[in-house]
Amino acid sequence: MKIAILGSGVIGTTAAYYLSRAGHEVTVIERQSGPALETSFANAGEVSPGYSAPWAGPGVPLKAIKWMLMHHSPLVIKPMLDPAMWRWGMAMLRNCTEARYRENKARMVRLAEYSRDCMVQLRADTGIRYDERTQGTLQLFRTQKQLDGIGKDVEILQQYKVPYQVLDRAGYLQYEPALADVQDKFVGALRLPGDETGDCFIFTNEIAKLAQGMGAQFRFNTAIERLVVEGGQLQGVQTSQGLVKADVTLLALGSYSTAMLQAVGVRIPVYPVKGFSITVPISNAAKAPESTIMDETHKVAVTRLGDRIRVGGTAQLSGFDLRLDAGRRKTLEFVVTDLFPKGGDVAQASFWTGLRPMTPDGTPILGPTAIQGLWLATGHGTLGWTMAAGTGRLMADWMGGRKPEIETEGLTVERYR
Repeated sequence: MKIAILGSGVIGTTAAYYLSRAGHEVTVIERQSGPALETSFANAGEVSPGYSAPWAGPGVPLKAIKWMLMHHSPLVIKPMLDPAMWRWGMAMLRNCTEARYRENKARMVRLAEYSRDCMVQLRADTGIRYDERTQGTLQLFRTQKQLDGIGKDVEILQQYKVPYQVLDRAGYLQYEPALADVQDKFVGALRLPGDETGDCFIFTNEIAKLAQGMGAQFRFNTAIERLVVEGGQLQGVQTSQGLVKADVTLLALGSYSTAMLQAVGVRIPVYPVKGFSITVPISNAAKAPESTIMDETHKVAVTRLGDRIRVGGTAQLSGFDLRLDAGRRKTLEFVVTDLFPKGGDVAQASFWTGLRPMTPDGTPILGPTAIQGLWLATGHGTLGWTMAAGTGRLMADWMGGRKPEIETEGLTVERYR
């Protein structure tokens, strides 16, 4: 088949690789000058299937109020007259029940665990390198209440046979010895040994080269203007370089998917949640993290990427505003210096922001739409890097008419009807 992919972030580019490998004629359309120059550029670096969970859950509304009152707040809401933001927020609140949390997390873990397996096979098949490490994720708890509250997550990890360890101070220091200098700040940790780390930007560019080697074409510096739909069927994609026609089109535009689809009558509840990161050069390798640490209190991840430390987190609801915020940088600097005070040179850090395409239930939106020939792969939120390989493989099988290796129930836009 002739397939067009809209967007060359990590989702669109990985799908291009798997679709090209399956023998399809693939064209990727991207407004930027290369792959992964927006949300996939400088994320936290986590490939964390074991940490896949919806933001909406029991107790979250009360927690959100507390978070916003913190000095280094993990959540910032900029009041705006944006009906889409308030609709998204209300939909998220409706998912803050025990039953919906379990259902949504189960869907996310299903895809994320599959994606981890696909990534392992992808490395074996291609030898791709991207500053990867396979030493797990350590979720650190500053209070006993946080540690005691992991019960429902552990149940789902057990259900899906995801390996985990609940560790005391002595236990987590075996995996992150540099935390010995600050061990009194934490009461314990949850370790997910199957999780990985890596540079998403490097990965996306390397996988794009592999896709191109199999015949995929990437049209960079090409703006996607609109979808051309007639009689319930996608006729083509109007771009700044003309009309692009294909048998099937996969839309993977992240937060920008919503407006593009709304123009042709397809509604999806994907809204941008702004995230920030700093990238810190390592000054003392022995005092830097070995893998990824998640500070549960501040919802900030600290990840080792080669000779750098990537610090990513915070959630800001402010529409499509891409301005950098000094307050968010201070929060990231606080966490990395609080955990690894001698590990990196924060004064030399680079600062970045990106828009995470979030659904109110946490699960991405994959699969066909009511418009013939139009498919979706969007709404991955903070887990696009974690779910990329699985999403790409799933879409290649699904779009190519092969039975997917995992159940697709609950992943399509139909769950919102």
